[in-house]
Amino acid sequence: MTTHATLTLGPDQAGLRRAAEILGAGGLVSFPTETVYGLGADARDDRAVAGIYAAKGRPSFNPLIVHLADAKTAHRFVVFNDHAERLAGAFWPGALTLVLPMREGAGISKLVTAGQETLAVRVPDHPVAQGLLAAFDGPIAAPSANPSGRVSPTTATHVLAGLAGRIDAVVDGGPCGVGVESTILSCLGAPALLRAGGIPVEAIEACLGQPLLRPDDPAIPVAPGQLHSHYAPQGRVRLNATSAQEGEVLLGFGPVAADLNLSPSGDLIEAAATLFGHLHKLDAMGAAAIAVSPIPNHGLGLAINDRLQRAAAPR
Repeated sequence: MTTHATLTLGPDQAGLRRAAEILGAGGLVSFPTETVYGLGADARDDRAVAGIYAAKGRPSFNPLIVHLADAKTAHRFVVFNDHAERLAGAFWPGALTLVLPMREGAGISKLVTAGQETLAVRVPDHPVAQGLLAAFDGPIAAPSANPSGRVSPTTATHVLAGLAGRIDAVVDGGPCGVGVESTILSCLGAPALLRAGGIPVEAIEACLGQPLLRPDDPAIPVAPGQLHSHYAPQGRVRLNATSAQEGEVLLGFGPVAADLNLSPSGDLIEAAATLFGHLHKLDAMGAAAIAVSPIPNHGLGLAINDRLQRAAAPR
């Protein structure tokens, strides 16, 4: 996480080129969309995405929305069905996020998806966001640019009030037009509303010619992050272990002899960046029993411990 002054960049070519350079170097850049200001990082860079969580003080690793230049680009990262094609054709670019199966080899950080095989994508309808996506030429993960739990920002001044000194730059594109977050739909089965937002539900249902499933509908797929035991590796998990017992694999933190180590130097940002990848590696190793070193319960450690407690929950 940055500790230097946050740059304010103009929405012109020079400003967007500088913002794209910062993103390419693993930095954090806030930028306007038609809904709210997003806090962007390269969606393929584990450490950069961990920096989003660190800057926001986000309490748990929830899946992040990936912003893309257009529907053609989105097809490189996710698999569309007929419903998704129709919705993208009607509402993109715009304030609609679609949750779809991620393509194999998409290259997206597991921290973006919270270990899921699905990805939330949208194409923003804002000239500055579009200009940044063109200049960067890659997927940008971007939740709202505010400290977790605070009001979402609709101006660059709002962003700086909450995150100055914690992010590298903000592109000042003026006030956002919509002012509420995007509508999120799951298109994993029958289209289902996960979050109401900038596109009215009635307009979506008219486009589809059918009602959306709602969050309390028993037919709706469980949304990423809702399961208490999640993301859980195959092996049983024991937390706050100072050493491995017989038959256990040790997932370490800090300067300990371990089979895998989240961060040998005890860096919480590095630990967040490697967490989901290491959980998947433990599955690939066939680990039946996993001991996890104690993780400090502050900063990103809160989010890491939240996810590990879900992984250790009875199932």
